[in-house]
Amino acid sequence: MKKIILVAAIVLVTGATTLIVWQYKQNPSRESLQAINFPQVKQQDVVILGDGDSFNLVASMVKKNINGREFKMLAYNGSIPGPLIKGTKGSTITVNFTNNTDQETTIHSHGVRLDNQFDGVPDVTQAPVKVGKTFAYKIKFPDEGLYWYHPHLREDYAQELGLYGNFLVLSDDPQYWSSVNQEWVVFLDDILIEDGTIVPFDADQANHTLMGRFGNVMLVNGETSYQWKAKRGEVVRIYVTNAANTRPFNFTIPGAQMKLVGGDNGKYERETLVDSVMLGPSERAIIEVLFNKDGTYPVEHQMPDKTYVLGQVVIADEQAPESFAASFATLRTNSDVIQSIDPFRPYFDREPDKQLKLTIAMKSPMGTSGGNQHMMHGGMVMDNAMMQMGDPKPIEWEDDMGTMNRNSTVDTLEWRLTDQATTKSNLDIADWQFKQGEVVKIRIFNDPSSMHPMQHPIHIHGQRFLVLTTNGVPSGNLVWKDTALVKTGDTVDLLVEMANPGTWMAHCHISEHLAAGMMMKFEVK
Repeated sequence: MKKIILVAAIVLVTGATTLIVWQYKQNPSRESLQAINFPQVKQQDVVILGDGDSFNLVASMVKKNINGREFKMLAYNGSIPGPLIKGTKGSTITVNFTNNTDQETTIHSHGVRLDNQFDGVPDVTQAPVKVGKTFAYKIKFPDEGLYWYHPHLREDYAQELGLYGNFLVLSDDPQYWSSVNQEWVVFLDDILIEDGTIVPFDADQANHTLMGRFGNVMLVNGETSYQWKAKRGEVVRIYVTNAANTRPFNFTIPGAQMKLVGGDNGKYERETLVDSVMLGPSERAIIEVLFNKDGTYPVEHQMPDKTYVLGQVVIADEQAPESFAASFATLRTNSDVIQSIDPFRPYFDREPDKQLKLTIAMKSPMGTSGGNQHMMHGGMVMDNAMMQMGDPKPIEWEDDMGTMNRNSTVDTLEWRLTDQATTKSNLDIADWQFKQGEVVKIRIFNDPSSMHPMQHPIHIHGQRFLVLTTNGVPSGNLVWKDTALVKTGDTVDLLVEMANPGTWMAHCHISEHLAAGMMMKFEVK
């Protein structure tokens, strides 16, 4: 039986609802993740904000049913996902945030090129928002596209339990997107549940730091059996965000025609027909889908050797009153996107300005890096050969390390972003300083010979970039991005527009890898 040390009980009173929150010193019990006396999770709100508008956003505990059991979860304004906030390119809004959860937190507006002081990085751009306290975030939207908000403190716990929501920034050009019959905004996620309980978190530090916390229950907009409805002949635009801590999703709707039209920060140069769309944690995709037959279409996450059914689309035996099938069949070339990229093309072929290597460093039983044997949390000892577990894979689709992964913590390993020029890693990198307006080429190599290599979604705050090449092969169809999934063994060249002044973060967006050190700072002056 696991020993539990109870150190505090906090009572929060909000309206007529009293929430009892138990804090544990280490290894929170399974009971601590069960629903106690929290309000039931509610339906998501859609909020349309104009320039200068304000909105109140509250993070709190809720009770949510997953597969017949109720669990303690976290939610923005009582819903998972949190409110869908719609704004317009060029506008500025204010989000008045209140923290009624059981830990300090912040809000990071992921991918939004906002002012630095509102980026939500604790102890870099702001102090953490304490329980019961508030913070006003002024968020400006210079770019159309799909963005999202989430905590930037203990994401392994807070984001896993439901703290995420979307910003959908509309263009001031009514022809920016093609005409469609419907729009769906979709979060993909997973959660780790065993024996009827959410697998415990450590109150002091992240666990599952080796591979990250892969869930075994798939969620679409917080639900295990999500269903959409459409009419025969309708074209639907689907805005997809991967909010999982670790899992990459290969999103597909077999039997339907799919067209990839946008990514992290707006449109691609050219629209393309696709069978599926791959999304690393925090990446987004904008897809248009034509449903031209009656029946039920499964929505799937397809891995090489396994498929998860995420939900279904039910097509009514009724013809759409207006058909956009002809425009769907036209693969647009987006001259506005091409023109936005044109000034950067002279930089494409130059040598990289900076180079990063992605590796892992195991720690000895005494807590220092090095040696052939490594003490995992809980007393497990393993050697280098055990860690490698065969040939490295370009993508780790599931947790194949089991107890080794579960028992790994920040005390047993460090994930590293290493500057090739200085050999310094993570927060020890101190000389990445750029002038505002500078264009910087960064080469990232994911070392397949490191102890336990795996893919890393690398996120750069406050700026936008282009993925120029992978292993020397040009991308061919560019889109502005803020996160790039770097597979094991790959060398990826990014071209970053350093347009936004301030001190910013770059890090792996696997929550547990971030906690295990895989982050750095850079400055734009």
